[in-house]
Amino acid sequence: MKYVSTRGYGPVGFTDILLEGLAPDGGLYVPEYYPQLTSEDLAELREVLIYEGYPSLAAKILALFIDDIPYHDLEGITHRAYTKAKFGTDLIAPVKELEPNLWLAHLSQGPTAAFKDMAMQVLGQFFDYELSRRGQSMTILGATSGDTGSAAEFALLDAARVQVFMLSPLGRMTPFQRGQMYGINSPRIVNVTVPGSFDDCQDLVKEVNSDAEFKARYAIGAVNSINWARLVSQVVYYLSSWIQVAKDDEEVSFSVPSGNFGNICAGHVARMMGIPIKHLVCATNENNVLAEFFRTGVYRIRSSTETFVTSSPSMDISKASNFERFFFDLAGRDHDEIRHLFGEQLIQKGVIDIRKKPYAGDPTQRYGFRTGVSTHADRVATIADVYRRDKYLIDPHTADGVKVGRELIGDEPMIAMETALPVKFGSITREAIGRVPEIPARFSQVLDAEQHTVLCANGVDELKRIIQSRSILFPAF
Repeated sequence: MKYVSTRGYGPVGFTDILLEGLAPDGGLYVPEYYPQLTSEDLAELREVLIYEGYPSLAAKILALFIDDIPYHDLEGITHRAYTKAKFGTDLIAPVKELEPNLWLAHLSQGPTAAFKDMAMQVLGQFFDYELSRRGQSMTILGATSGDTGSAAEFALLDAARVQVFMLSPLGRMTPFQRGQMYGINSPRIVNVTVPGSFDDCQDLVKEVNSDAEFKARYAIGAVNSINWARLVSQVVYYLSSWIQVAKDDEEVSFSVPSGNFGNICAGHVARMMGIPIKHLVCATNENNVLAEFFRTGVYRIRSSTETFVTSSPSMDISKASNFERFFFDLAGRDHDEIRHLFGEQLIQKGVIDIRKKPYAGDPTQRYGFRTGVSTHADRVATIADVYRRDKYLIDPHTADGVKVGRELIGDEPMIAMETALPVKFGSITREAIGRVPEIPARFSQVLDAEQHTVLCANGVDELKRIIQSRSILFPAF
């Protein structure tokens, strides 16, 4: 199994792209082909989940994409990542029926109470394994709109060969999210705040990565969903959820709160592999760039001033960094077309319009995606309704997915993907049910912790200086 960039670079092996992040040509790595699962394969994997558990299922799926790590070592990686001590349950990602034909996949039981733990714990183990094997160190440079940062930092906190620089938008995360991230006091973790939106943080990360000499000097890699290892780890919980809900080869649909298109892109990969998924429902908040595309065929990014600050802040994104992977498949895996669309047109005009492209198809059915938008009022009403019906609290992002999923339920089961525990979002919970969520004992010190951050207000050169001055693995010249 080899990997190529959406813009043509490659092929290269898995362990090389694991440590690299973005490809040298600015594209995203994808496998040369998607392994195919037959009905017999799915039946065997069902048995694996039932009798051996989620870590073994994860090893089986990852082995389809990875041939430069021995299978025995892959099993060790997944079993170390998915332990009951970290996730509080042997099931790891249990699925619960909320109401007739609507299910909820519990993906937020991990150490930072967000679905990002599902992939980040694996990624941390991958880094530790491969860097030790090579005798190398690396610098992780990432951007977060809320939960990716803390999940990455907790997964890599004890990795002796890794240092993390995590960018976040100044003042745009909840107090709990800020406490979780900024409360870490370690020279291995450097939290960098950036005035503006998540997109501004992401742009800075891409600018640093475009400087090949600087990237090589500090061995810069990625934990954002641009890293294929993280995305393929998310494919596993789509399969696990399908197994828990579907009878035989029954189709299901998934409603996925979407901002950066990473989570739902894993669902796209799962379907391309043959997992019986009828629809992938892309649920957005008021920042409806993705919904607009699936409705019209026009992808128009917004400026930071056009990006709304909402009560589901992790989705306050207008530049979906994983969208290029989906476009690559949509355009028939045409590297030239992707270079034109993402390497030229999007940069120059801020818009991609495929309405007249031969591969566009019917925008209401394109690639089996459906879409819908949820507002603040919808989130409040949905949180209140689910709590009243089921005595279960959901966070505002999950509420976006439940609201849109309810609207688009068909004959097949609809599985809404949980994104975080509501403890991270006390204000909207109080608005919905009249009180804030109870803080679990393991998070009792989060809001009171002393916070450690450094401000980057003057662009990429200042960010490079911060990396140079704070690096403990690669001292400045």
